[in-house]
Amino acid sequence: MKSKLTTLLFLFSIIGFSQEIALLKYNGGGDWYANPTSLPNLIKFCNQNINTTIKNKPATVEPGSPDIFSYPYIHATGHGNILFSDNEILNLRNYMLSGGFLHFDDNYGLDEYLRREIKKIFPNSNLVEIPASHPIFQKPYSFPSGIPKIHEHDGKRPQAYGIFENNRLVFLYTYECDLGDGWEDAEVHNDPKEVREKALKMGANILNYIFNN
Repeated sequence: MKSKLTTLLFLFSIIGFSQEIALLKYNGGGDWYANPTSLPNLIKFCNQNINTTIKNKPATVEPGSPDIFSYPYIHATGHGNILFSDNEILNLRNYMLSGGFLHFDDNYGLDEYLRREIKKIFPNSNLVEIPASHPIFQKPYSFPSGIPKIHEHDGKRPQAYGIFENNRLVFLYTYECDLGDGWEDAEVHNDPKEVREKALKMGANILNYIFNN
């Protein structure tokens, strides 16, 4: 009954066009708090350029909390270990199956831990690379080659992976691109303006996709 209630509350918030996003505070030792200026900058960019009305300050939410159902988009980042408890696994699965969207952005060093934990959430689904033809790369800004490269690490190409349930993208994993670093204040990484703008535009596409699908 509680699960059904939280699902209904989540759907009600979506129908009511609730525009508030959150950062995931996970356990395991990884620095979930990395890139503190990223989400505020992304919110500002979206509110100014794609007509969103997202609250300026993102919330912080834990994976086992019922509060996750209040946010249509939850972002996570970091460099190290991630560990979800059984309750958190169930809660995150229910969140995504109920209409929520979880985005993990590898800040370098996250990959092996994220892949292990997402398999616990969706044991019967595999991460699949999202093709450049997917709507998330099409509007409002065009990325004909798919996810952009923002920061260089190992010389690998940037990739966007996803989990689809009933043909709906519910989980996004951005790898070898460092979108969050590109969203940060300009002086943090000293990225050129065009690099930061590319990252912010891709972030705007993600939020546009969530709010319109």
